[in-house]
Amino acid sequence: MQTQLNQSIIPDLIKSMQTKRILLLEDDEDFRNIIKEFLESRFYDVKTVRNGVEGVREIMASDFEVILCDMMMPTLPGDMFYLAVERMRPHLCSRFIFMTGHKGDGKIADFIKKVNGTILTKPFLVDDLLEMIAFIQVRSDMKL
Repeated sequence: MQTQLNQSIIPDLIKSMQTKRILLLEDDEDFRNIIKEFLESRFYDVKTVRNGVEGVREIMASDFEVILCDMMMPTLPGDMFYLAVERMRPHLCSRFIFMTGHKGDGKIADFIKKVNGTILTKPFLVDDLLEMIAFIQVRSDMKL
């Protein structure tokens, strides 16, 4: 009985303790560093990039449990980055949290609605960020 219990619980326990990987796409260096340091203090492994082009390279090289993506970035903005990921690694699309400081932008609102996206409006509370990350993780785990 003890052996069966250990065999069923231990793999789940180890999986839940593994560091969750987050890809953070943000062109504002100060904001990017603040979010990275905060998430790392909560035991997340955070990879940061400045734009969607760098993000595509990371997506091609690795999987991430959560993708925090600024909508307005140079070179390749958030919506175009999402569409690239959708073509290359579609299983990652449900792991996006979009961030924007442009609350009233109709183009952003239309895109978020079209892809049924999750969005944080800057400035946001870190508790809201953690809650959204937890939501994305639970939703992803349910799809497994």
